[in-house]
Amino acid sequence: MTESDVRDVSKVTVKIYGQDYTFASAKPRDRIVAIANHVDEVIKGLVEQGADGSVARLTMLAAINIAEELFEERETKAEGERDKEQLRKDIVHFQQLWEEAKRSHLQYKDDAKAIQGQKDAIQEKLNAKSIEADNLARGAEEREEAIRQLEDGLRAANEKLSSMNNQSEEGGEMIRELKAKLKEIEGNYFELQMENIQMKGDLEHYRTRP
Repeated sequence: MTESDVRDVSKVTVKIYGQDYTFASAKPRDRIVAIANHVDEVIKGLVEQGADGSVARLTMLAAINIAEELFEERETKAEGERDKEQLRKDIVHFQQLWEEAKRSHLQYKDDAKAIQGQKDAIQEKLNAKSIEADNLARGAEEREEAIRQLEDGLRAANEKLSSMNNQSEEGGEMIRELKAKLKEIEGNYFELQMENIQMKGDLEHYRTRP
């Protein structure tokens, strides 16, 4: 105890179970009085509950009760500390879950954006394929029309050739010319037929290709 502590020590007289006790303490007087009143109340409570005996015995019983209160208070405090520690762990755990949820949300947004970009690209390709398929279809129709016209010309040439075969020798040159024209028409007809088959194949390919 330092010299300053000695100077701060004061004497306090309190009454416990009808007897005066004087204490020398550096604690505030109100605190000493409050402690003494608590001890007095505990002793009186024991007497009311049927405890008897000397003041020393009652004081010992009071000390045991107060010690029990102290232990219960310590246990309550320890339990409170455990609860605080568990609460701290729970807070850390939920913070981690929250951060993970935020990361998952951001990843979802990025994935959704990427998927939308892929969808737009696929749609653009489909639109291009649709336009190309339409062009192929129109081309096929145009070639079919050309084939029909060639067929009509071929039939007309054959009819004319047949008619001229029944005529005199004078029509020989014209017949040769018609035969040459007929051969040319047949060649053109064959080429158009092959192109038409190729166009139809390309059209079917674009329609079925994913």
